[in-house]
Amino acid sequence: MSSAASEAKQEPAPSGTYEAGCHCGYVKFRFTLSPPLPQYRVLQCNCSACTKLGYLLVYPKAEDVTWHNGSRRRCAEYQFNTKQKDQDVERGGSRRALKTATIAHKPHAYGINARTIYGVDLGSLGYKKLDGMSRVPPARDLPGQWWDEEKGEMK
Repeated sequence: MSSAASEAKQEPAPSGTYEAGCHCGYVKFRFTLSPPLPQYRVLQCNCSACTKLGYLLVYPKAEDVTWHNGSRRRCAEYQFNTKQKDQDVERGGSRRALKTATIAHKPHAYGINARTIYGVDLGSLGYKKLDGMSRVPPARDLPGQWWDEEKGEMK
């Protein structure tokens, strides 16, 4: 193998680093995403949680997220529906503005709401649509329903 081919193989993938946080500024963090936002396809899911809470998700590796000034400790754990995904939400007034979740299908990554990225132009991003309403049971429109923890079913 030529030395030029070796060097080309070792070049890191393109990435971008972004500052983000909740609406009030109580929780702030930085993360690096590969590929960078202009090439990244942001997940736009139509399940009840993503639709109602406005989630547009990117998935940086957990080691690529840096919490500023103790911000990680300012988050509370939140679970909904089947209680299988831990989500970190800001303990202040804008709880739903921040979503960082440990995702089962991406075990060492955070799901971060792109809306939390400072200065982001959501209209300029590319999106990957997910039909969570039909693919991730019971993720559907659930007004007036709740998860019965003891029976493990929707009521």
